[in-house]
Amino acid sequence: QVQLVELGGGLVQAGGSLRLSCAASGRIFSSNAIGWFRQAPGNEREFVAAVSWSGGNTLYADSVKGRFTISKDNAKNTVYLQMNSLKVEDTAVYYCALTSVLTSTYWRREFSYNKWGQGTQVTVSS
Repeated sequence: QVQLVELGGGLVQAGGSLRLSCAASGRIFSSNAIGWFRQAPGNEREFVAAVSWSGGNTLYADSVKGRFTISKDNAKNTVYLQMNSLKVEDTAVYYCALTSVLTSTYWRREFSYNKWGQGTQVTVSS
C-alpha cells in the first residue's frame, strides 16, 4: 500500500524559492498520477499541480502557472514541486496525493485522490 511523505517546507521571503518533495513508499503504477494541493488557514484545500506517473503529463492551477514546476523521478519514487517567485499568498500547508484517475480533467478535484501525505508547511514572509 502506497504511503506518501512530503518534505521541504519552510520559511522563505517573498520572491524566493523552495522545492518540495513527495516520496512514495510502495509501488506506483503507470496509471497513477501524483498531485499537489495546498490549504491556507480558513480556506478550502485547493489544487496546485499534478503529473502523470507514465509520460509526465502535467497540469497546473492558473495561480501557479509559470512559477511552479512539477516533476518526477520514477527511479526514486519521488515527485517534486519547484516553487519560484513565491508570494505571501502561497503560504499554506502543502499536500501530495495519489490518484488512479487517468483523465487529467479530474486531477483538480480532491475526490479523485485516494492517498494523501501528512502535509508540509510553507510560509512566505513579506
